[in-house]
Amino acid sequence: QVQLVESGGGLVQPGGSLRLSCTVSGFSFSIYTMSWYRQAPGKERELVAMIHNAGGPTTYADSVKGRFTISRDNAKNTVSLQMNSLKPEDTAVYYCNARRFLEYWGKGTLVTVSS
Repeated sequence: QVQLVESGGGLVQPGGSLRLSCTVSGFSFSIYTMSWYRQAPGKERELVAMIHNAGGPTTYADSVKGRFTISRDNAKNTVSLQMNSLKPEDTAVYYCNARRFLEYWGKGTLVTVSS
C-alpha cells in the first residue's frame, strides 16, 4: 500500500521553528518530485516548497523564501520542511505530495502559529 505520513506539526509561538517530516512507503520514492502544500482556513491550497528527485532544483512560495527549507533523504524515504521565523499567517494544514506519473497525498499535519 502507498503511504505518506506527515509528522512534526503542532502549536508554536511566532518567531519559533518547527520541522515537518513525511515518511513514504509503497512506491519508488527516489524518482518522484516531492512537495509540501498547505491550506489555511478559508483559503485555497497553495504550494509551499518543492524538490525534484535529484535533490537540486527547488521551488518556494514567495511568502516562505528565506525562512523555510525543503530537503529529502532518498535512502530513508523522507522529505522534510524546516520552518523558521514562523508567522501567524503560516498557520495551516500542511500536506506532503509525491508526483511523477502518479500522484499521492498525505493526510496532513496541522501547524498553528499563535501566542
